[in-house]
Order: sequence, then structure tokens, then C-alpha cells
Amino acid sequence: MSQTYTAVIKQDANWWIGWIEEVPGVNCQESSREILLQSLRGTLIEAIELNRADALNAAGKRFEELPIAV
Repeated sequence: MSQTYTAVIKQDANWWIGWIEEVPGVNCQESSREILLQSLRGTLIEAIELNRADALNAAGKRFEELPIAV
């Protein structure tokens, strides 16, 4: 299942900076727009994987996983 997130990006002097709106803490700074988008994608994937691992560890041994659509 593929999910879509929103990148907010802008050029600031010689740098491109960006954030993912839906996930706090996912932000990057790069020298080009293309590299920025790659960095944001990679950082978002890592953040989701870490959040998933943290949630499963916090749940312990007996838990249920359910999809939730918004």
C-alpha cells in the first residue's frame, strides 16, 4: 500500500530546504531541488520505520494491528 505525503520546499539563497507536513521532525536541506526530494523521501521512510518499531516495542507481546483510513 502506497501513501502520499506533502513536501513543503523552498529555495533559500544557495540551499533548498524542505519539510514533510504530516510528520514532525522530517526536514532536510540540500544544494539542489532534486537531491532535497530524495533526502526527504529517504528521511521519511526512516522516520516511519522507526515510529513503527517504537510502536511495536511499546505494545509488548499481545496486540492487534488494524488499518485506519482518514
